[in-house]
Amino acid sequence: MEASLAQRVGELDWYHTIELAPGVVTPGWLDTRRIVDEVPLPASLEGMRCLDVGTFNGFWAFEMERRGAAEVVAVDVLDPADWDWPARAAPETIAAIGRRHAGGIGFEIAREALGSSVERLGRSVYDLDPDELGQFDVVYLGSLLVHLRDPVRALERVREVCRGTLIVVDGVDPLLTLLFRRRPVATLEGYGRPWWWNANPAGLARMVDGAGFDIVSGPRRIYVPPGPGWPARRFNPRGVFDRKGRYGLLVAWKGDPHAVIVARPAAAPA
Repeated sequence: MEASLAQRVGELDWYHTIELAPGVVTPGWLDTRRIVDEVPLPASLEGMRCLDVGTFNGFWAFEMERRGAAEVVAVDVLDPADWDWPARAAPETIAAIGRRHAGGIGFEIAREALGSSVERLGRSVYDLDPDELGQFDVVYLGSLLVHLRDPVRALERVREVCRGTLIVVDGVDPLLTLLFRRRPVATLEGYGRPWWWNANPAGLARMVDGAGFDIVSGPRRIYVPPGPGWPARRFNPRGVFDRKGRYGLLVAWKGDPHAVIVARPAAAPA
């Protein structure tokens, strides 16, 4: 007997919280439904080609389709072995994080349940090619740059396929955001897991600018609420003295700190 939708959902770890049917909601790590009005996607995308880069479970791709886009393409690296892993990443860490992605099965379950026509391609952001994909009126790039060894090169590739608007929603370092409001700075992790450059909002804006975009608005801070899949942790007062502990407390209190930038490809130098 074929498993029910609820059973299939329950067998996976989810990153996005998506309502797939009445009473069937994916237990996502984050709940982007609650910040959808804070992300400056046009209310109507009628007639537009849209691209979701690093789609994971597809929340933003499906949202762009819901807003009437003529075509939505979603790209993601489906094999975790091809992610930007630091050299010292342990095999068990790669396997553990890879299980959450599960080869993109969650996207397929969601697409089928929603009756979606979004096209997903197994493609790295570094390999975006306008000769293959064409160009897009709206490109959404969410929570990806922090996981990339070379975020500026990734943004340069995005620029090649963007003929209109780029919307970046990416994680930012809360302490650097507090200490350096205007100076672009970032910390480098690059150890054990695919978390690399943790910038402040000014640093994120400098990456976008350096990749050849004109910034239209932002950076503006937002907080992405944790979803039902976010691991519950017992409060530990000692956490305030530890970077990871402070981050956990902040997410529990306000949400995962991100910044939003809207940009357009800069004109070629004369």
